[in-house]
Amino acid sequence: MSPLTPYAAILLLALLYSSACAAAPASPRVALKIAAINDFHGWLQPSPERVRVMGPQAPLESAVTAGGMPQLAAMIDRLRKQNPNFAFVSAGDLFGASPLLSATFDDEPTIEAMNAAGLDFNGVGNHEFDRGLADLRRMQAGGCPPKGCKSGASFSGARFPFLAANVVVNATGNTLFPPYGIKEYAGIKVAFVGLTLRATGTMLSPQARAGIEFRDEAETVNALVPELRKQGVNTIVVLIHQGGFNRGGANDCVDFQGPIVDVVERLDRAVSVVVSGHTHQAYICRFHEKLVTSAGAFGRFITEIDLELDRKTGLVLSATAANRVVLPAMPASAEQAALLERYVNLSGPLQRPIGYVRAAFSRAQNSDGESRLGQLIADAHLAATKSAGAVVAFMNPGGIRAPLPFKDGGAITFADAYSVYPFDNSLVTMTLTGAELLGMLEQQWRGDYPRLLAVSAGFTYTWDSKATAGRRIVPGSVTIDGEPLEPARAYRITVNSYLAAGGDRFEVLARGRDRVTGGNSRQAIVEYLQTRSPLMPGEERRIRRVDGEATR
Repeated sequence: MSPLTPYAAILLLALLYSSACAAAPASPRVALKIAAINDFHGWLQPSPERVRVMGPQAPLESAVTAGGMPQLAAMIDRLRKQNPNFAFVSAGDLFGASPLLSATFDDEPTIEAMNAAGLDFNGVGNHEFDRGLADLRRMQAGGCPPKGCKSGASFSGARFPFLAANVVVNATGNTLFPPYGIKEYAGIKVAFVGLTLRATGTMLSPQARAGIEFRDEAETVNALVPELRKQGVNTIVVLIHQGGFNRGGANDCVDFQGPIVDVVERLDRAVSVVVSGHTHQAYICRFHEKLVTSAGAFGRFITEIDLELDRKTGLVLSATAANRVVLPAMPASAEQAALLERYVNLSGPLQRPIGYVRAAFSRAQNSDGESRLGQLIADAHLAATKSAGAVVAFMNPGGIRAPLPFKDGGAITFADAYSVYPFDNSLVTMTLTGAELLGMLEQQWRGDYPRLLAVSAGFTYTWDSKATAGRRIVPGSVTIDGEPLEPARAYRITVNSYLAAGGDRFEVLARGRDRVTGGNSRQAIVEYLQTRSPLMPGEERRIRRVDGEATR
């Protein structure tokens, strides 16, 4: 046999190497990366509210400004480049209760931004229903509202599916949107199931919830498991607009509690990851053999989730997650920056000052349950309705969506006021007896978590954190303009139309008598700023908390 020529030897080595590579077994694990957000609420620009972070991005614990769609989208793009097996998902309230920049244009800017960022799925939250079913369907399918698209351009709708497994249309028995979406990674099918909290119906106006039913979250998912398994799905990720409360940092799970705990406890073992929301809390938890995450709110964090999947079975072998802060100093997406600039220019006239503050008004509640901004809003609503006989006004904390910042020498624009109160509620003045008013105060501790109402000047009371539900208000502590509350006496009170309909489970307010509907709730705040500027946060304690010290 003649010796091989140099060319033949090289060819033989190449063939042997190629054969060895072809025979090398594929890795038994498939890595999947998921980037998750929740409660974005149309915050295309950074929120003025700072978030506390600790870790590689901020070596010392500090409060930082975070968010902004140009930075968020760039961060998503970097995560996507790290792993071709990638999904970008949202656990609801993508829009609704949005700042002026998005809301002025019917939240079309938010959909356009998420289209450009490559969002894969949005599990529908309660606030997506704020403008009713017809408009929600339009956000998915595209088209302009009856009065036209305010941007002057056509709107093509979301290029990503809305998911709503537990929202059923009564007339057809079908879900409002698809219950789930399936993506395939290296031959492994992964299902993303979208849900909103079952209590959504109690948070909407009768018009917004007409014709639909919100079903139990866990029961809905569990009923889908056999159907998904028939399609070869063994990894299930739930995108649920329901959440819990964490006393630790954004990557902690300290003294965790809330309605999501019961939901997760009842979920089928087939569910591996639960991306949650609604409470605007950031956390990374693990309980009932499931990874449970939330990225807080307003696009200030992105939850980076890494899954290792078994190539043969499609089952999850490991799951880890971390909340990454979206810092404005990060490189920005040029495409998103251009989109943002376009809408800022269109909304220019709404950026003019309407009043001034001497310091920022925070919406954070102190240990008593009060916030300085809540006090200001309640005072503004009382001032606007005194002509209807009101002696006190109450404001629900969930309706206060942003602080009043101190910037530009204290100038407050209409856009700032809109961010604080992005709802088009009206003011309602009604009559309640003192006994009914006391009952309303006790209802603050009903439901999943406390909802302490902001109160206007002249109204005071003390509550006992150690007392049992229904007996939290310290007897004899309620006063109006210095006078003790009289159970049999009639009082004129003011609330917004959401509360007046019994919203946030304040059922007593739905029974209020002699109603007078006034002007727009937000406009009352604007007029208060215009006529009382410059305003300074006070130190008054209208509500006092005691911890078992009061004699009963």
